[in-house]
Amino acid sequence: MRRIFGSVRSRATLGATLVVAVALVAAGAAVLLSLRSNLMEQAGNEAQRTAQNVVAQLAAGKPYDRLDLDDESPVQVVDADGTLVAASDELERISGTATDAVKPQPQSGGTGTGAGTGDDDDDADDDSGRGEAGEIGEGTEFSDGSATIDGESADYRFAAVPVEAGDRGRLTVYAGGSLDAEQSAVNTALTVMLIGFPLLLGVVAGVTWLVTRRALRPVEGIRGEMAAITASEDLARRVPVPGTHDEVARLALTTNETLAALQTSVERQRRFVADASHELRSPIASLRTQLEVGVAHPELLDLDGAVEDTVRLQGLAADLLLLARLDAGERPGDARFDLGALAREQAEGRAEVTVEARSAQVAGSRGQVGRVLTNLLDNARRHARSAVTLTVRREGEWVVAAVADDGDGVAEADRERIFERFVRLDEARSRDDGGAGLGLAIARDVAVRHGGTLTVGRAPAGGALFELRLPQAQ
Repeated sequence: MRRIFGSVRSRATLGATLVVAVALVAAGAAVLLSLRSNLMEQAGNEAQRTAQNVVAQLAAGKPYDRLDLDDESPVQVVDADGTLVAASDELERISGTATDAVKPQPQSGGTGTGAGTGDDDDDADDDSGRGEAGEIGEGTEFSDGSATIDGESADYRFAAVPVEAGDRGRLTVYAGGSLDAEQSAVNTALTVMLIGFPLLLGVVAGVTWLVTRRALRPVEGIRGEMAAITASEDLARRVPVPGTHDEVARLALTTNETLAALQTSVERQRRFVADASHELRSPIASLRTQLEVGVAHPELLDLDGAVEDTVRLQGLAADLLLLARLDAGERPGDARFDLGALAREQAEGRAEVTVEARSAQVAGSRGQVGRVLTNLLDNARRHARSAVTLTVRREGEWVVAAVADDGDGVAEADRERIFERFVRLDEARSRDDGGAGLGLAIARDVAVRHGGTLTVGRAPAGGALFELRLPQAQ
């Protein structure tokens, strides 16, 4: 059960069905209430019309026994004391009105005890039983109840209409409108809803299931391909991209972009490991050879060469460790320091370097930025003929540290390649004269992680011009 409702398709189907079910119940309740209200209003209007017909007769002074009452609807005439003075002939039981009496009480003055139409002989009698003309009152009140007429019981909506009947005082006419139509219509509508709503919910659930199944089919294809890539460790494979232009297609494209970036990163890591192993092999082998010779022939031990190889090995290990920290996302920090003062400090002791550095505050790692300047100065010293210039200036919101030399410069086609790891343009140069090809790569990585840039161009003297741009500290 947990596995079934753990799928997106099942949850989507269940959610859609519940939403439609709530909407149907709310709509059905509103329809039933509206239908019942309308039919109750119709029954009340019918009862009010019947009552007003009787009220008009009473207002005209017509005697109780000559009132024209509807034998198919319950009608009562009640005086101010609550006494029933007239009622429908076939009325057997009533509730919901001012009195449950169904037989009128005898009245003095010859008004009679019955209802309906009298005999023709009565028409010849004098009008001693006729009351004085009255006025129809205002303010109809409604109530619900039931009545039995000629053996048939039913529910009714009663209208109570008052009337001032002259010398007979204030009377109230109660007339009922049948609620059979209301009950029948409500029951029919409720039956239709009880049968139709489950069928409609079943259709909604089935359609939602099929639609989500079709919509999620590409996702399953992506998942299956990702599982195969994970099992085979073949990052060159890509997930299928559906022909639609929806979120699933964008997911597939993003997944392929992620796989491409991961493949590039893995290949870069493999090249890095291979190049690092190659670079480490040379000084280690040289140092081992010198030590083995020194063990066999102490007089031939080249201590200066051993120390130089050790220093190179130590510097290469430091570069590799720094690159590893940078690749791991090490944050440079937000300490403020003077880039001009740092430039003068890094150029100290270098006779061939001319420094023109203004004070400028930047934020980040002072040690890493100092390493950038050191790498740039070392690179310039190796390629310069006679002079190297280090300047620090402000340009708007940026602080620019520029290192220029008077060497041969860097060809435009190689100005981006020199920032790749283990790249050396002068391949004929011996390893003892040059580095491992990590200095400029480290310098650019540090610049980027400080929110800046490192570019190379042509210096005024014809050599290379490296410009380090860092945001000025606020």
